[in-house]
Amino acid sequence: MPVRVRYLTDPACSWSWAFEPVVRRLQVEFGDELEWTLVMGGLARDYTASGGSDAAEEASSDGWAPYPWLMAHWLEVAAEGGMPCDPLLWRDAPLRSTYPACLAVRAAAEQAGDGGMAYLRAVREGLMCFRRRLDTTEALVEEARGAGLDRKRFRIDLGSHAIVEAFGSDLEEVRDVPDEARELGKVKGSGARERVPFPTLVFAGDGGTRRAIYGYRPYDEVRAAASAAGARPCDGAAPEPLVALRRLGRMATAEVAGVCELPGPRAAAELWRLASEWRVTRVPVLCGELWEAA
Repeated sequence: MPVRVRYLTDPACSWSWAFEPVVRRLQVEFGDELEWTLVMGGLARDYTASGGSDAAEEASSDGWAPYPWLMAHWLEVAAEGGMPCDPLLWRDAPLRSTYPACLAVRAAAEQAGDGGMAYLRAVREGLMCFRRRLDTTEALVEEARGAGLDRKRFRIDLGSHAIVEAFGSDLEEVRDVPDEARELGKVKGSGARERVPFPTLVFAGDGGTRRAIYGYRPYDEVRAAASAAGARPCDGAAPEPLVALRRLGRMATAEVAGVCELPGPRAAAELWRLASEWRVTRVPVLCGELWEAA
């Protein structure tokens, strides 16, 4: 039996984007030993309303409008996590809400064999790297094309009451903060708006074994939690960068370094070597780059 992983996150969460190297490495190292379920967190119902999001609340307390604060926040997270980003989204095409994207990921999970992971990735890249305002039905339906989904079915699911109810259940789970998280000081918000931090991973194995990771943490700590829940690493060496890109799709340098178990400078050097041989393509981002197999 695989270890079940509940991944509590939001498509527009910058710390979850910084966490992608950890998620990708878990997927490669443990493979089918982990069974993923996405839980959408609803980071911001309305960025334009006072108190409408965690970011807006924090920004308002410092006398800033939410968008300039979010631009600075994205840059700080990018510096710590090493993932590329384009914070000019908040100048040129600011989101009104993350709820539509959360609902869209829920709709993708209804038909995708991977539980919506590829669609979530597509939306994350659109938001974090390509300055796409993904908070309308048409924009989110268009992203379904790149994720290989049936867009007609996706549109129907996105407008269904079942998806709204599923997202409501996700919000309840995110806001039901476990005692363990409280003891660790891992609580965001206050009062009725309390929630666990994003990203949060909850590993559940046979016999009720449970391990949780609250917030952005290094890979070794996350790996230990997965192993403690009963997951066993796959046999074999880490893949070469080109093999990893062909298997997983577009990745940042930090992700390639993690998946291929390479030091950051060596991963970058190998990617540029492959680019010089026209075997991989660099996809420029305002702050960094992504890579894909040519």
